[in-house]
Order: sequence, then structure tokens, then C-alpha cells
Amino acid sequence: MAGDAQDIPRLELEAVIGFNGHVFSGLRVHPDREHIIYPLGCTVILKSLKDGKQEFLHGHTNNVSCVTVSKSGRYIASGQVTFMGFKADLIIWDYEKRAIHARFQLHKAKVEGLAFSPRDKYLVSLGGQDDGSIVVWNIENKEAICGSPASAHSAGHCLTIEYSNHSDDIFISAGNGTVRVWELDLPNRKIRPTECQTGQLKRIVKCIEIPGDDSVFYCGTTSGDIMKVNLKTCLLSSCGPIKQKFSKGVNTMRVLKSGDVLVGSGDGMFTLCSGSNFKTIKKVQLEGGVTSIAVRGEGHQFFAGTEAAQIYRFGCTDFKEELISTSHNSAVKDVAFPFGSSELFATCSKDDIRVWHAETCKELLRISVPNMTCNALDFMTDGRSIISAWNDGKIRVFGPETGRALLVIHSAHSMGVTAIAGTRSCTRIVSGGGEGQVRVWELLQGYYRLVETMKEHKATVTCIKIKSNDKECVTASSDGACIIWDLVRFVRNQMVLANTLFRSVCYHPEEYQIITSGTDRKIGYWEVYDGSAIRELEGSLSGAINGMHISQDGQHFVTGGDEKLVKVWDYSEGVVTHVGLGHSGSVTSVKICYNNRSIVSISADGAVLRWRYPHPSSS
Repeated sequence: MAGDAQDIPRLELEAVIGFNGHVFSGLRVHPDREHIIYPLGCTVILKSLKDGKQEFLHGHTNNVSCVTVSKSGRYIASGQVTFMGFKADLIIWDYEKRAIHARFQLHKAKVEGLAFSPRDKYLVSLGGQDDGSIVVWNIENKEAICGSPASAHSAGHCLTIEYSNHSDDIFISAGNGTVRVWELDLPNRKIRPTECQTGQLKRIVKCIEIPGDDSVFYCGTTSGDIMKVNLKTCLLSSCGPIKQKFSKGVNTMRVLKSGDVLVGSGDGMFTLCSGSNFKTIKKVQLEGGVTSIAVRGEGHQFFAGTEAAQIYRFGCTDFKEELISTSHNSAVKDVAFPFGSSELFATCSKDDIRVWHAETCKELLRISVPNMTCNALDFMTDGRSIISAWNDGKIRVFGPETGRALLVIHSAHSMGVTAIAGTRSCTRIVSGGGEGQVRVWELLQGYYRLVETMKEHKATVTCIKIKSNDKECVTASSDGACIIWDLVRFVRNQMVLANTLFRSVCYHPEEYQIITSGTDRKIGYWEVYDGSAIRELEGSLSGAINGMHISQDGQHFVTGGDEKLVKVWDYSEGVVTHVGLGHSGSVTSVKICYNNRSIVSISADGAVLRWRYPHPSSS
């Protein structure tokens, strides 16, 4: 029943909100000046700067760890991480065809860095700390030429690699206490290193940048200074700045045509400094440590990517930052649409709730609660408030336009609030906690009161759905029970038991059946009247099913879970009609919008994906 993903029609991916800001120098501008390239999970995204249209390079099996573009723009290369003991993939993409040109497997566990030679002849790759080798690949013949350990036994791990601008035979590697200039000897298939002498300076180098004339190169260090090394003699020529070092280390650098250097540091400072003495000329504070700087064209525009998963654009002349893309930088926990509307949706994560415009994927509002995680959220039916469940045991109610806190229910649950739902009358909230209690709250003007506590569940309440007449609700829990409650008498009507940790539950629109899903990979159909099992479907081939939602007409439903697929099912036939591939983390929740145009799914890697809904409504 779960179906083989090969022969089932694919869901069309319309848009992705997400950017992995933890990949150093992961954000690149293509030499055609039209596209920016960046990683998200195991996908590499090409985004047009003109119209914001996205294209996706799918091929990696795990998170992308480095991205680079060749000088001519013909090729893109990306490396990934994998599990210990396995070989990590390295893919060269043909930019014109948007297809895989070559796939190599040699490095263990992780590809740390990649660099193309100036004439697109070779690609040099650096393995992670479990691998510690440098390999030179011939791009045309798609084969390895030679390899060597990246650093001497006495030195630490190598962290970064960069090719010179004019010679296909010279590249530089650097890392913990090691800076080496390598020369490729093609006839003998060898690479020969020359150790750069840095004297008394002991530094961990995070990034290398080589100006256009290849006379010197700059090394950015974790100590917050920059070393300038002569490329011909391999001797340290200077190190600076002496006094005002870059806080939290130099993460990334770019040299401009003028000779000045753009520096991105770990405290979020984006600095333009002089190439001779590293004195600061201009600086701007960004949100999150700067991990990537990309220069467009001749340097008239720059882009900066930060750890907070934000992308900024700068003009060369005014040096003013413009925020062009934002996304979640940690797992997204829940997604909700306002009742009857498909234009907006809200997502929640660690530290914040964000409201997005569905069509453009622009962030409209951010509600921040530092150091807390929002586990679940819902819009009240009248659209006047967002109710949210937090891991500090509080229920917070916010205004959806201003983001102002309207009400906070303290100590709502002892082990964090894990599920929440609002009634149609907009006067009551039903909440579930980590300790298994289900509580009903009445919201009055500016204050609240606890109506009833229902204690049946023995473990975390994972999902709550309320019937449209507000007289009944169903709660799913990881104790293996789904309970249908009477919200008038506050007693249990029915209980459904299964050998699983239930993750989600949905009422069929006609409300005589419920469907459940959980860690046993099964989708269960149950009778509301007497709690009897109607049937069971094999929901996925691997991993739990975390999210589920039924369409308005009740003919289809969507599921998403740990197998990273979004599946659309026919409700009465119980078969998969469409499959969506694109997530690289576990799908945590999925929703169909009210106008049946699109599906929004969210995942543990911080991505929010919008898919075209394949069954347009008949009405």
C-alpha cells in the first residue's frame, strides 16, 4: 500500500523557504550574475535574482557540506556529509543542463572543501577530519588524478582549500596550524606541498582568499586576525589588525578589485577593510554570524549569508544592507493556516513564530520568544489571535498583525505544552502537555480561567482536533491511545488503542471517522461512534508518520514523516496518488490550504516547502 516511489506521479514543488547558513561559503553568485546558489539540506538551490524563481539540484543523499562554482560558470560542485564508515558523495553539476556531470566517492564521512582550477580543467577536494586527504580530479575524464594527506602528522586538521587565479597547477590548503602551497605534477601524477613558514604565529585558518594577481594570499583565522602570505616565497609578510581584531573569528573573506577586503566575522559583523593594514573602512552589524560572502560581477553588489539563515544584499557605494531572504535556522515544529484563508500561513520553531505570505514566501511577521521552543500553534477561527504552545509550560496568545502578546497562561502544563487547538466559538482553548493531561481553558476579556482537566493519557499529548460543533474533541498521545472526549461533560467517550506512539489524528470532514498515524508506520481508520477499527494502511516504508491533513472535501489526505516524503492519498481507495521528494530532514507537519491549490510541509532541517496540490477542488 505504501507504494514504490518510482512509478507514482510526482508532486510539483513550487517554492522552498530555507537556507543552510551553517555551511561556510555556501552562498555563491553564479558568473552569469543572474543567479545565487546555496544549499538547503541535501538540495542545492539556484535562485534567479530577477524574478526569485527557484530551481533545485537533487542528487545528494545527506546534507550538503560545501558548494563552489567554476570561474566560467559551466560547472557547480557540491560535497556532502554521510555516516561514519561510509564514503561521502561529491557531485559536479552541469549548469546549463541542470544535471549531474559526474559523481565521485572517495572521501570518508565528509567533503570539507572544494575548488575549481581557473580553466575548469581540475577540481580539488578536501576530506573532513575523519578523512584528511586532498584529491585532484580531472573534470573532463571524470577520474581522480592523484591524492595526498592534507597536512603533516605534526599539524592539525585541514579546514579549507582554494585554487590560484591563473595557474591550473597551484592551489593552497590551510587549517589548524598548517598552511601549504601545493603544486600539481601531472606527468608523474603527484601533488607536492610547500609548508608556509609563519614563525611564532600559531593559528587555526578558517578561510583563504587569493587576490587577482596571485602574488599574495590572505588567511582568515579563528583568533580574529588575517595573515598575509607571499605566494611565491611562502613566507608570512604581515598579520593584522593588531588592536581591533574581528570578534569570534574570521569566517569568510572576499577581495575586491580595489584591493580592499570584505570580512565576515562570527559575531555578525560585515566589514570592509583595507588590504594593506586591515584597518576598518565601513562595517554593518547583521543578525547571526556571517558565514558566506559572495560578490556579484565586478564587485558592484555583494551578498552575505548568516547562521540565522538570512541572506542580505549590499550595494558597493552605499554599503547599506537589504534583507532579501529569511528562513528558520532550526527544526520547524508546526504550521497553520488562518480559518478559511490560503494567503498566509504561520510556522513555529525554536525562538520564534513566523507568519509568511504564501504566494511570495516573504516573511510578514516574526514573534520572538528567546531561548524557548514553540511546539504547536493554531489560528483562532475569527483570525484575531494566534494561540501557541511552548516548552516552558506556557500558552501564549498573540495578535496576528502586530505580534503583540495578548495573553499568557503561566504553568499551563508541568512538562511543557505540546499540543493546542481553539474552538470555533473562539472562547475556549484545548491544550495537551508533556505529562499527558488535557486541559480546557476559557478566554475572557484580558484574562482566562481553567474549565477542566482531563487525566487519562499516560504520556505526551501529540495532537488535538476539535469537532466543528465544539462538543467533542480527539487527542492523540504517545502512550498508544487516542481518546475522543465529550467537551460538554468532560468525560471520555471512546478510546482507540494501538501498539504505537500516535503522532497525529484527523477528523474526516463529515466527522463520523478519524484517521490516525504514528511510529508504527500505519495509517488507521476508526469509527468515532464506537472506536472500532475500520481498516489499516501501510503508510510508509521507513520511519514514523508525523503529520497528516485531510482535504476539505474528504476525498484525499496528505502525510509526511521520517522517510522525508510528502504523500497524497485517496481516502476511500487507500492508495498513494502522488509523492513529493524534496525534504532532506524528517517532515514534522503538513497542511493543505483552504482553496485546495497547494500543500505546505515543514521539516526538521528548517525548511518550509510549498507543493502544487494535484487534485483541484471539484466545486
